[in-house]
Amino acid sequence: MEFERIFLFLVTSFVVVFVVVASPDARPLGAYIVQVHPHSEMRSMHASKVEWHHSFLERVGSNEEGDLSSRLLYSYGHAMEGFAALLLETEVESLRNLHDVVAVRPDRKVELQTTYSYKFLGLSPEGNGAWGKSRFGKGTIIGVLDTGVWPESPSFDDRGMPPVPKKWKGVCQEGQEFNASCCNRKIIGARFFIKGHRVSTMTMPPGPGILPEYLSPRDSSGHGTHTSSTAGGSPVAMASVFGNAAGEARGMAPGAHVAIYKVCWFSGCYSSDILAAMDAAIQDGVDILSLSLGGFPVPLYDDNIAIGSFRAMEKGVSVVCAAGNNGPIQNSVANEAPWITTVGASTIDRRFPAYVRMGNRKYIYGESMFPGKHHQGAESELELVYVAGDDKGGQYCVEGSLPRAKVRGKIVVCDRGVNGRAQKGEVVMKAGGAAMILANTELNLEEDSIDAHVLPATQIGYAESVQLKRYINSTGKPTAKILFFGTRIRKSRAPAVARFSSRGPSLTSPSILKPDVIAPGVNIVAAWPQNLGPTGLPEDSRRVNFTVMSGTSMACPHVSGIMALIHSGYPNWSPAATRSAIMTTAAVTDHYGKPIMDGSQPASIFAMGAGHVNPEKAISPGLIYDIKPDDYVTHLCTLQYTRSQIFTVTHKNVSCDKILKDYRDFSLNYPSISLVFRRGGTSRIIRRQVTNVGRTHSTYSVEVEAPEGVRITVKPRELVFKRRNQTLSYTVHVKSKKRKGTTPSRFSQGHLTWVLSDQKSNKVRSPISVTWV
Repeated sequence: MEFERIFLFLVTSFVVVFVVVASPDARPLGAYIVQVHPHSEMRSMHASKVEWHHSFLERVGSNEEGDLSSRLLYSYGHAMEGFAALLLETEVESLRNLHDVVAVRPDRKVELQTTYSYKFLGLSPEGNGAWGKSRFGKGTIIGVLDTGVWPESPSFDDRGMPPVPKKWKGVCQEGQEFNASCCNRKIIGARFFIKGHRVSTMTMPPGPGILPEYLSPRDSSGHGTHTSSTAGGSPVAMASVFGNAAGEARGMAPGAHVAIYKVCWFSGCYSSDILAAMDAAIQDGVDILSLSLGGFPVPLYDDNIAIGSFRAMEKGVSVVCAAGNNGPIQNSVANEAPWITTVGASTIDRRFPAYVRMGNRKYIYGESMFPGKHHQGAESELELVYVAGDDKGGQYCVEGSLPRAKVRGKIVVCDRGVNGRAQKGEVVMKAGGAAMILANTELNLEEDSIDAHVLPATQIGYAESVQLKRYINSTGKPTAKILFFGTRIRKSRAPAVARFSSRGPSLTSPSILKPDVIAPGVNIVAAWPQNLGPTGLPEDSRRVNFTVMSGTSMACPHVSGIMALIHSGYPNWSPAATRSAIMTTAAVTDHYGKPIMDGSQPASIFAMGAGHVNPEKAISPGLIYDIKPDDYVTHLCTLQYTRSQIFTVTHKNVSCDKILKDYRDFSLNYPSISLVFRRGGTSRIIRRQVTNVGRTHSTYSVEVEAPEGVRITVKPRELVFKRRNQTLSYTVHVKSKKRKGTTPSRFSQGHLTWVLSDQKSNKVRSPISVTWV
C-alpha cells in the first residue's frame, strides 16, 4: 500500500490449503507436496537439487498442461527433501509408484491464522512463554505517534483489560467525530497535534484523491490504526481480508494499554508536532514510544526525533523507530541515535499466491489479496495488453494514460513506479480493463508487497515480468488468466530482509551498528478504519476491519509491542537494558536453520543489525548491556561534537576535553560492536560490561568468530556471576592484520557470544562490524 502524501515508513511435512486449477479440458491440476528419498542415488546424477526435483516431473508429466518447469512451485531441502508442484491426478498416481518417492500429499489447510506475525515470532497464549511471563504486557503503556486511530475497530475492544494505570496523566482530547467515550481501558488516551502542519500548509491545498481529515485523534488514512493494533491490539476472532489470512488477530502485547498521538496529516508529519507529542507523551506517563516515521539520516543535533528521544530515554521511556524504506541503499538508515531502537523490516513465511497462466501454458508466480475465488469471472482467460512506448506513462498505468479501446475487457500489465500500486488498478478499472498484472521493475526485483486490489490483479517479480513481456512480444494475440490460490503458510524461507528496508552503516555515527534488529514488515495484516476501503483509495467503496500493509512502519510496532512485554516483566529496567535483551537474543538464521537472506545473498549486519527479533528468548536474556544517560554524552564527545551540539541534543553543558581525559579509550556499552579503522590505525580496545539478570550462580564462556582481516582477543574468557544483578567487565582487543597485495573488502563482520556453560542454548550474542576508511 502506498501513500504518496503521507511521509511514513510504509513499506517432515508441509500442509497448506488444497487448491485446484481447472484446465481447458476439465482435468484438474492440484497443488501437491512430493516427499522424496533424501539419500537417493539419483541425486548425484543431477547438477542441482532443483534439476533433480524437476526430473520427477519429466518422468511422469505431460506438457499438455503447461511447461513442466513452471509447474514446479517449490524445491525443499531442509525440513524435508522434496518439492511442491501442480499435478494431475494421473501424475500423482505415477509419482507414488516411483522408487524414490516417499509420499505425495495434497496441500491442506490445518488452522486459521491472521496478524500471523505473532505466531511466526513464536508467541503463544498457552504455557509460560513470553506472553505468560509478561502477562501479555499488562500495565505497560505504548504511546504511538502516527495518523491517529479508529477507536471503533474491534482491535481496541477493552474487554478483559485491567484498569487504567494510576500513573497515567494523559487525556482523551475531543474533536471532530471523536469524544471522550472513544477512549477506554485499551485506548487510554488520545491527542492530536496540528499546529505545525497547519502553518506549513496554509498555502498548500490537499491534492487530488486526498480524503478529508478529521480535526481530532480520529484516523483518516489508516496507517495509525494499523500500527497501533500491531503493537497492542486486542484479540479478534475470525479476522481476515476478504477471507485471506483468516483467523485470530492479536497485537504483540495484547494486554498493554495504548495512547494515541496524532502528528501526521495529509501533507506529512512536521517536527514541531512530533516534538509536542513526545513532550506530552513523556508527561502523560507512557513506557514505550513507537514512531513509524522519519526521513533520511541527519546529524543528531539536527534530528528532532533524536533530540526528543534523548529526553524520553532519560525519563525511562523506550523509543522505537522505523529504520526507513530507502533500501537497499547503503548508509540510508534513519533514526540512528544510539538511544533509539532502530528497526528494519523482514518477511514472514505467509504467502498469497496468484499465478498467471499465459497462453503458452506456462505459469508465472505472483501474489495478491484480491478475493478471486469469490469473484465471478476473476479467473477468466483474457487478452493481455501492455501499453508501452508512448509519452503518457501507459506502461505505469498513470491517470489518463490507458486508451479505453485498447484495454477494455483485457488484462493490463502495469509496471511499478510513478504512482501507487493499488492506484494503478483503479486506473485500469476506470479505463475498462478487466484485470491487472502489476510487474516489478529492476528497481523492485522480487519484492512482494501486496494489496487487496479493486479488481482481479496479481503482482509478479522482475524475473517473472521479463518472462511475461517476452511472451507478449512473441505472439500477435497474447492471453492469460490469473489463478488465485488463497493463503499459504510455512512454505517459504523466512525471515529474510525486505528489499526496501534501509541499510547501514550509520552515516552520522558509524561506531554504532544500525539498524539494531529487523522485524516482520512485509504484508502485515492489522486493523483498518471504516472510512476507507482496504486499498486506501478514495474510490474504493469496500469496507473491512483489517487490511495488509508493508514497510518498516509495520516492523516498528512489532518491536514496540515486544518491548512492552519485556517492560511488563522487568518494569525497573532501563530502555538500554530492554533493547539489549532484544538484540542479544535476536536470530541470525531462518526457520530452516539457514542464514537469513537479503535477496540472493546472506544478509549482512548492515541489513539486519543483530538479527531478527525473538520475543520468546528476549524475555529471558540471561545478560544485559546497560547504558546510563551520561554514557551517551561521552559517546557524543567521541564523535567530536562541539559543546554547543552536545547541549542541543542532551541539554548538558559539558567539557569533552575533561570527559575524554577521564574516560580514555571510551566505548559505549552497546550490545553490538562497530569498529572503524582509519588510515594508520591498527588496533583498538573495546570495553564492555554485562549484568546478570538470569540465575544466581551463572558461568558464561566466550565464543568469537572474528571478522575477516582482524585478530580478536577477549579477556577474561569466562565470566562467573555469584548473584543476580551483578555486573562484570571484559575487554576486546582488536588488531587489524597487515594488508598485503590486493585490498580486502572495506567491510567485515563477525560476532562475539557469551554462552551459559551448563545450558548451551542460552547465548548472549553481539555482532561485530569492522570498517576500513
